[in-house]
Amino acid sequence: MTNQKKYQLVIEMTSSHGSLIRVSYDNFRISDEFSNFKLFSLGNFSGRTDVITLCPYNMVYRNCSNSCQRTCGAPEVCQDGVCNEAEACVCSDGYFMKGSDCVPQEQCGCYESEGQTVIPEGGSYVNPGCTRKGVCTNGQITWDEEYACHPKDCHEIYEDGSVDNDIYRIKPTGWTGEAFEVYCNMSDGGGWTVFQRRVDGTEDFYLGWDSYKNGFGELDHEFWLGNDKLSNLTNQKRYEIRVDLVNRDGSPYYAKFDNFRINDESDKYRLSQLGTYSGTADFRSNPDGHGLRYFLNNQFSTKDSDNDAHSSYHCAVYYHGAWWYKSCYYCLNGNYHASRGSYNSPYWYYLPGSYYNIKYSEMKIRPFQQV
Repeated sequence: MTNQKKYQLVIEMTSSHGSLIRVSYDNFRISDEFSNFKLFSLGNFSGRTDVITLCPYNMVYRNCSNSCQRTCGAPEVCQDGVCNEAEACVCSDGYFMKGSDCVPQEQCGCYESEGQTVIPEGGSYVNPGCTRKGVCTNGQITWDEEYACHPKDCHEIYEDGSVDNDIYRIKPTGWTGEAFEVYCNMSDGGGWTVFQRRVDGTEDFYLGWDSYKNGFGELDHEFWLGNDKLSNLTNQKRYEIRVDLVNRDGSPYYAKFDNFRINDESDKYRLSQLGTYSGTADFRSNPDGHGLRYFLNNQFSTKDSDNDAHSSYHCAVYYHGAWWYKSCYYCLNGNYHASRGSYNSPYWYYLPGSYYNIKYSEMKIRPFQQV
């Protein structure tokens, strides 16, 4: 065979770790049996260099390499690259370029096709809609479908290490709007999302349905967070509520209930759950937090939306407030400047010292924690 024309000899040797050694000679010829198949001619070394070609770890030599190679950053590109008739060391099958090295696919991390990005091993990726988070583990992505870019409430902010009473941004589960600001109270174990505060009467609380739906006031002073936000918050998990009060004589009290929930607007933001009472804001021998419990299962009313249980009065108008009125009377959103002893004033039934003219109130919620 080698005596019919001039032949080139190429010798390729692959090491156990994937490196390839290549030697090439330009005039290979073997004599016949009469001469005992003597290596008659070898010729000159030829190829792209005058030294032995040593391919790096996990690479093999090809004399017709593809025009591009798959990389960790683009594993779906160039799967069927075009031969460009060039000699080169290329990644072995199942390996991908990572920098100047060829590595197995699992060392690339995880390729996320929707975002066309590579998640490094142990790293994470959040989709553009900020609705799920993927973590790369052993080359596989595990998705958290309930992820949100912002914390869901002040408790998550507290758990992340923030311990200052301040304004933060949250986005509860299922909230379709933008993340919104809330005031976080970090006392009493931390993580309370405040939804109502009265301090000095600078904010007008005798407002209509849309104002109470969307919220009003200043988060660092007097405000109502908004019934849409409150409903969304209290329906993402079980929440407890704490109501801090200072009576007209300056004495502080509090009430807590361990299962507080507000329904959505289709049910007029009904106070649907309250749970068990504890605290100091009910002086009776068998306290149950009557100051709020009285309104359980009632819908919210404002001056332009009468949803109370009274047979004849429009309680929000008659008592100058907005609340889950039943048969009118007491309400923490009443007229702060009402005369002493007035039912129209901020009022909490069975509060020690005086029910009327409450000087300070703050209502806040936190995920219930079983002790």
